Amino acid sequence: MLKGDRVGLRARHEEDIPVLRAELYNDVVNASRAEGGPWRPVKPGAQDPRLVVDDSNHAAVPFSVVELAGDTLIGTATLWGIDTHNRCAHVGLGLLPSTRGKGYGTDVVAVLCHYGFVVRGLQRLQIETLADNHAMVRAAERNGFVREGVLRSSAWVLGEFMDEVLLGLLAREWKQRPSAA
Repeated sequence: MLKGDRVGLRARHEEDIPVLRAELYNDVVNASRAEGGPWRPVKPGAQDPRLVVDDSNHAAVPFSVVELAGDTLIGTATLWGIDTHNRCAHVGLGLLPSTRGKGYGTDVVAVLCHYGFVVRGLQRLQIETLADNHAMVRAAERNGFVREGVLRSSAWVLGEFMDEVLLGLLAREWKQRPSAA
């Protein structure tokens, strides 16, 4: 397990899937804002590719996020779009509604940076998020990410086009926190 100050990133367990499906992916508004496409229902027991880990897909590394204090599942984190030639990847996370606003996102981003830069030897990490996702922008900036631009009206979300913010962090700019490991 990779550990931050308050969270751990570990492999997805089978018992995580029903919780994540119920609290993250069956929430139409949250899922529509987090996904790059429209929400769609997935029948119980289906091999939902957003939740079931495909070990043959080397371009994405999904984690379950747990609170270290009680080993309680609190969300998901992913390094995705991993490009080994250009040594870059994208950062994504989703926290269960009951755990939002408690500072976990900043710690999750820090641990993903450690994984991307130290474990994977990447040169660049990137985050794209809706412009009104202030919590994600704050978590990124607290970890040294820099706003690189706005993708105007680039996301179709629940009947309207929304802007996305593009943030980037280079390995040489990253300041590892002492507890990230």
